[in-house]
Amino acid sequence: MARSVRLVPALTAVPLALALTACGGVHGTPGGSGVRDPYFPKAGNGGYDVTHYGLRVDYDRDAHHLTGTATVTARATKALSAFNLDLLGLEVGKVTVGGETARWNRAGQELTVRPAEDIDRDETFHVTVRYSGAPETVTDPDGSREGWLRTSDGALALGEPTGSMAWFPGNHHPSDKASYDLTVTVPRGLRAVSNGELRSERTARGRTTFVWRTAEPMASYLATLAIGDFGITRSTARDGLPVYTAVDPVEKEGSRAVLARIPEVLRWAERRFGPYPFSSTGAIVDRAADIGYALETQSRPVFPGAPDITFLVHELAHQWYGDSVTPESWRDMWLNEGFATYAEWLWEEDHGGETAQETFDALYDGGEKTYEDLWSFPPAEPVDAAHISGAPVYQRGAMVLHKIRRTVGDEAFGDLLRGWAADRRHGNADTADFTAYVEEQAPGKDFDGIWEDWLYGEGKPERA
Repeated sequence: MARSVRLVPALTAVPLALALTACGGVHGTPGGSGVRDPYFPKAGNGGYDVTHYGLRVDYDRDAHHLTGTATVTARATKALSAFNLDLLGLEVGKVTVGGETARWNRAGQELTVRPAEDIDRDETFHVTVRYSGAPETVTDPDGSREGWLRTSDGALALGEPTGSMAWFPGNHHPSDKASYDLTVTVPRGLRAVSNGELRSERTARGRTTFVWRTAEPMASYLATLAIGDFGITRSTARDGLPVYTAVDPVEKEGSRAVLARIPEVLRWAERRFGPYPFSSTGAIVDRAADIGYALETQSRPVFPGAPDITFLVHELAHQWYGDSVTPESWRDMWLNEGFATYAEWLWEEDHGGETAQETFDALYDGGEKTYEDLWSFPPAEPVDAAHISGAPVYQRGAMVLHKIRRTVGDEAFGDLLRGWAADRRHGNADTADFTAYVEEQAPGKDFDGIWEDWLYGEGKPERA
């Protein structure tokens, strides 16, 4: 991600709605309505782990109307008499569990489902939700927007931190990753671009249906859907890796040269970070006036207008750090942004620019002139949800990594970057996991001062 602070606004309660069938006997317990994230406590849900999302959506651009069917496959982590899905705004028409109609009710972003029969612990179950309506745009206190964004020629779905609940029901917390199949139908002449690989495209009766598949685990905030008059370029990178880029015609000329460097950036990143973790890559470039920030949407990052090379490096580095290795909670955002920011430093160092040490020194000596809040809180403990994308998370997070590099040496640091990406590939991690990993890889080194002063310490640390 490359933007300012993010925060989910208060949600308006939706009236209770019940299906007509009776609920079975209660032998299990309800799943939790959140996973107690330190900044977004109602995000996600307890009692189950999603393994796959099967999404079918049809969008009428002129009417701004979305019709969807979501089939969520999950494994119960405890016996369940009921469970919750996160869904914002859209109207629910019907819910089934295992093919049987289920009772349900709405309260804000919470869709509570009561299956006809209780679900046993470790049981795999399928819940299907039919829904429709005008998908919402969520405006954060800093003015940035997420959820479903209407653009000049279509729409763009962005989900960090919780905006994905604006267009499909699910377990919308980064700790629960799943594979995805997305079938989307739009008016003929428009394109629908998402994560992963395009499996098919067909047109009938004035509408075109695109089928996308993401086989590798993905957090819901990294799911995207871009609908518009995009120019499409298909090519390959190393070993035949598919590169699929979608560019708004307004941004075509400005984007051409930098997007052509995607294979070059990936070759460099693989040397630095290890094997690329996904089965395709690319980018989505929409009009700068339509969106206000970039986002590292998995395998196909989104850019607001033509990116420069540093911007491209940042978002592609996230494919390792943030997308493959995903934070356990929103408190751990520095594991995304500190790493992607340090990737920018490494790119400059490797391509004749400032060394990482020179970048570190410039930040230490005068960084507060550019980033007023640079020393306002430690990167591993943002003060609240409004600050999870503040400068300390990005810049001071990168400084933590540089301090580790100075402690262990360049060769060992390179091994550490690649090893961390490999050790947690397609999984989740929190800050404690990372600090433990560093200490395990360099048992003879003392990191106490880095953790205490740079990672968790208040104010500006001593330079030493």
